[in-house]
Amino acid sequence: MQQILRKIGQLSRCFETISNIEFKDYNLGRGQYLYLVRINENPGIIQGQLAELLNIDRTSVAKAIKKLESNGWVEKRESSLNKKELQLFPTEKGKDIYSFLKREGDYSSEVALRDFSEEEKQILLSMLDRMKQNIQPDWQLVKRGIKRDY
Repeated sequence: MQQILRKIGQLSRCFETISNIEFKDYNLGRGQYLYLVRINENPGIIQGQLAELLNIDRTSVAKAIKKLESNGWVEKRESSLNKKELQLFPTEKGKDIYSFLKREGDYSSEVALRDFSEEEKQILLSMLDRMKQNIQPDWQLVKRGIKRDY
């Protein structure tokens, strides 16, 4: 059943390639748009929460945020609750492009799910959620440097 994961990987690479090419003129490459979308959807999120939300290691998130910040898409602000935490917010520039990024995401979803019934979409979503729940414990172990026993 490795074909299932291979197909999911192919889909992911297709979407990422399309987005990276379409967003290149905005200097949003290498998946940076994902971070910007999530920050727009969750203003005030901290880097650790963003890493968990995207299932990406903290180092990669930090690098992406640094680039987004230097390009004027996001800004960090000191948290009023915890001075050690920096919250992430979209700048005006980051807010302005969000509707474009959302339209692209909606369009890609529409194309990928064309000819799927609403029931099929719900079943697919449920199955993918179950897959994520199944793999989440392994992801947590591996990101802490623990090797899986297989």
